[in-house]
Amino acid sequence: MKYLGLIWSNLKRHKLRTALTISSIFVAFLLFGFLFAFKEAFNSGVRMADADRLIVRHRVSLIQTLPVSYGPRIISIPGVASVTHMTWFGGIYQDPKNMFASFPVEQGSFFDLYPELTLPAAERAHWSKTRSGAIIGRSLAEKFSWKTGDIIPLTSPIYGEPSNQAAWDLEICGIFDTTKKGGDTSALYFRYDYFDEARPRGKGEVGWFTVRVANASEADAVAAKIDETFANSPYETKAEPEGAFAAGFAQQIGDIGKILIAVLSAVFFTILLVAGNTMNQSVSERTGEIGVLKAMGFTGPLVLVLVLVESCLIALTGGLGGLGSAWGMLTLKNPIASVLPVFYVPESALLLGSVLALALGLISGALPAWHALRIRTADALRRNG
Repeated sequence: MKYLGLIWSNLKRHKLRTALTISSIFVAFLLFGFLFAFKEAFNSGVRMADADRLIVRHRVSLIQTLPVSYGPRIISIPGVASVTHMTWFGGIYQDPKNMFASFPVEQGSFFDLYPELTLPAAERAHWSKTRSGAIIGRSLAEKFSWKTGDIIPLTSPIYGEPSNQAAWDLEICGIFDTTKKGGDTSALYFRYDYFDEARPRGKGEVGWFTVRVANASEADAVAAKIDETFANSPYETKAEPEGAFAAGFAQQIGDIGKILIAVLSAVFFTILLVAGNTMNQSVSERTGEIGVLKAMGFTGPLVLVLVLVESCLIALTGGLGGLGSAWGMLTLKNPIASVLPVFYVPESALLLGSVLALALGLISGALPAWHALRIRTADALRRNG
């Protein structure tokens, strides 16, 4: 601790350069936090998938529908424990910018397939009695300040307006949460029976089926049986694990994700190289002062440690500051919730970023510190002169 004053004096010598170096590292690790937030967002569906859940969709494309009558046939296949269905609705609230994930679902079996979604018993009972009722996720409710009992009018560019109405007027019957860390609570679910009765077209069709298999180890075999059951029919199916389905769904915007990650990665490492070079230069130019310290009795190893501590202090100040700011910003508010509802800096990224910041300090300070250890006092003083 008694050497902190000396280290602090070195940092204050070129205040502007020190501030700019810390700022560069701060920006780099701020981008690092956002980089991992994007990565987490694009992989969230795969990460949340259950091993015993299958998705059964149209073989040709996800946008093509399946007959709702496939449900009873799927449940009769050996190895299938339960089944439900969902359909992408594409609901818009007031403004086209306010589109969010919304699905008509089979209310009776929905929670059997998605037990991680929690809803109070009273609200679930209210939903079962309300034909035009809906349940919404906690984050969606907070975004629009909705509460139980509110009537929200939605429009759909896919299905148009319901018969004899200007919009789909849905009553919020409950607000659900999730037991999975990082789970998505930005969606709305409403009753399929109401949807199918009111929609002007596509009656009796659904987007896809969610199937729970009795034994997760037999998921591939059950998927093959499902596809075999509907082979050579007008609506052939493709059954796949939920994780594979989520990955395929994400690939629709995957190119954008890869571009964002590539750009952020390039900027991050470029800033690190610049910052590391600046720190190296800052320490190397004090060769003469190192000679003075050695002449005063400072040992070579002690000088090495002082140089490394100074370098690590700069790197950790900027690195931890950037990581903390990224974490704080995304914890307080998701700026792109309408596009990526799951968007946060995971704990693993904070730990990795901290290690990288420390490594940056050690690596950028290693060469000048080794030089300070090896240089002779007379040679260092000569350079100072």
